[in-house]
Amino acid sequence: MQAGDQPRSKAVALRRRAQRAIALFEAFKGCAALAASIGLLSLLHHDLRQMTIDLIGHFGLDPGGRYPHTLLQYADLLQDTSVRVLVSLASAYVIVRLVEAYGLWHDRVWGEWLGALSGAIYIPFEVRHFLHRPSALSALVVLANVLIVLFLATQLWRRRTARVPA
Repeated sequence: MQAGDQPRSKAVALRRRAQRAIALFEAFKGCAALAASIGLLSLLHHDLRQMTIDLIGHFGLDPGGRYPHTLLQYADLLQDTSVRVLVSLASAYVIVRLVEAYGLWHDRVWGEWLGALSGAIYIPFEVRHFLHRPSALSALVVLANVLIVLFLATQLWRRRTARVPA
């Protein structure tokens, strides 16, 4: 082993751990979406508006307040949405997240591409949300997603430059 190899191997190990952390995060998002979907599906045959009104009353909230009003709007929207559409969208999201997590965990190029592209899609929406409703949480979401996309893009760039002869 040459003197310059040890720092390089540490850098590779660090990048590998970061990529696996991203893979675990993506798998967590996929599993959370699956759990939420199952929970929503179990509520679809109930009167969601009445359940929401009961919940708001239970906590003593003002139904005309900002958050209870928003909650009621989403309950109405969900009540009117086709179960088939919800299941299809949720399934697609879960599959993409879990496939991405697998590809990142196993250091596949397609996993890095999928992660970079799927993460980049959300950045304009997250920035818009942050600009309209700035908060520490929305700033953290934007920052984390930008860092993940930059990391994966850097990984792809490293792979590309490693293949191209000098």
